[in-house]
Amino acid sequence: MEKTIPATEAAQIPKQRGDSLLETAVRYAEERHWDVFPGTWLEAVDGVQRCSCGDAACGAPGAHAARGDWAAQATGSATVARRMWQKQPTASILLPTGRTFDAVSVPETAGFLALARMERMELTLGPVTLTPDRRMQFLVLPGGAVKVPELVRKLGWSLASLDLVPLGEGAYVAAPPTRFGSRGAVQWACRPTAVNRWLPDAEELISPLAYACGRDR
Repeated sequence: MEKTIPATEAAQIPKQRGDSLLETAVRYAEERHWDVFPGTWLEAVDGVQRCSCGDAACGAPGAHAARGDWAAQATGSATVARRMWQKQPTASILLPTGRTFDAVSVPETAGFLALARMERMELTLGPVTLTPDRRMQFLVLPGGAVKVPELVRKLGWSLASLDLVPLGEGAYVAAPPTRFGSRGAVQWACRPTAVNRWLPDAEELISPLAYACGRDR
């Protein structure tokens, strides 16, 4: 029988380096050639950390797009990224999908179960993020998001029945070490390395991801 990795295992995820948001954003553009753009940030209001958007009930405080034209603002230039974060050093780091990568988002519990299966299957993973709202994003080759509904259907599932969300053009993910208010920071469940520079196709990962989401319902 399959064993689910307990949530406490999240504590074993490697800690982020102590770089500033500016340095980290520049490194993503320079070393990974990822497009980046600055999102909202956290501000202290009466001793409470609030999102710069001004909404006291913000669902992702300090971790969402600050402008409607964010897609045009995103850049793969390290020089431009440095200039943008110099204007607002505490802005979150957001990465648009549908460009250098797409992503498949699943619940944390399903994500850890899928990771265990993928390890046994000896699949080559790309980077995987873990967010404070208990979601995991598996980065895949661009174009993967549009394939996901049909791939899931072929496995005998409907996308609507699974908490599995493909993220492609027009979406974005928050990158470490962006913070979600007081809930904590985004972390790497699988850190970017030289080994996983070449991303997997969504087709390679969809079976263990769909299975794990089905078990997690």
